[in-house]
Amino acid sequence: LTEADGDFTKAVELLRERGLATAQKKAGRIAAEGMVYADYCEKCKVGVVLEVNAETDFVAKNDKFVNFVQELTKVIMQANPADVEALMNCKMGDGTVTDALNGLILIIKENIKVRRFVRYEGHCAAYVHGGGTHAVLVDFNTTDEVAAKPEFVAYGKDIAMQIAAAN
Repeated sequence: LTEADGDFTKAVELLRERGLATAQKKAGRIAAEGMVYADYCEKCKVGVVLEVNAETDFVAKNDKFVNFVQELTKVIMQANPADVEALMNCKMGDGTVTDALNGLILIIKENIKVRRFVRYEGHCAAYVHGGGTHAVLVDFNTTDEVAAKPEFVAYGKDIAMQIAAAN
């Protein structure tokens, strides 16, 4: 506020600019840890599996990081971006995915990268193992009638778990 001569709006803008500069400095650092996450929306019949990397494995246990990854799967489900570049321009919260990611980098103080994702429409089963060390999304070619059965849901989860275990 002192630097912005008491102007709250100007102070927020100065902080935002400094945050972007900090995020850009961290962008060159290697992000080879992180987590994978899979989710399926029965209502909209869309499944997503997503990988987000950070510099250390400790970040994958951070609640803010985990929440970001989970919310990002919802953005992918709804917006259906073509690739990671398109995803970064999608709306998330009060801004874009890029804005949310830069805000997270400021909080966590590590380079974070959205690496890749896959989105399927149809009947899927999602499974996440080990807090995000493995994530599986299985896309099934079946009818609505079969997919609605509780046995199918259990079957789908079992298949996804077996794939994770085999890996």
